Amino acid sequence: MKKEQIEEQVENKEQELQEQVEETQTPTIEELEARIAELEDKNLRMMAEFDNYRRRTNKEKLDLMATAGESIFKEMLPLIDDFERAAEAMNKTDDIEAVREGIRLIQQKFISFLDKQGVHAIETEGVDFNTDEHEAVTTFAAGDEQKGKVIDCTQRGYKLGDKVIRFAKVVVGE
Repeated sequence: MKKEQIEEQVENKEQELQEQVEETQTPTIEELEARIAELEDKNLRMMAEFDNYRRRTNKEKLDLMATAGESIFKEMLPLIDDFERAAEAMNKTDDIEAVREGIRLIQQKFISFLDKQGVHAIETEGVDFNTDEHEAVTTFAAGDEQKGKVIDCTQRGYKLGDKVIRFAKVVVGE
């Protein structure tokens, strides 16, 4: 090889090495400042987006809570109508048995409505006293076979799903 070719190869290698060094050099202060500004802007936008999301979901929750009972109340309106008709009928008729039957029908309709909403009566008749569902209002001496059992229910209790929304007030045998 000639001296010129060798010098040219050396020069090319030096130029390649210089380019590699320039690529791997640490960024300049201006580049770092630009990168910091870019990241700060990105962070600010993300925080604003999250804040908007939080406000929107809070508003949706408040709206939901404000109107959550609306459908239940709409479904109760026919029951109110039935009670109004029953009250009118009580004033106009002497047939007490027909009024009783009307009241029983309204009661069944209301129990059906509660059942549809997931509200169920807590069982009290002849069951063991359970503090998770029952509230003892008094005890009654009832013999060994009735000890710890519910003797009487003074106020019915209810569950919404598996959650007790009103404890059954009961008399417990001792």
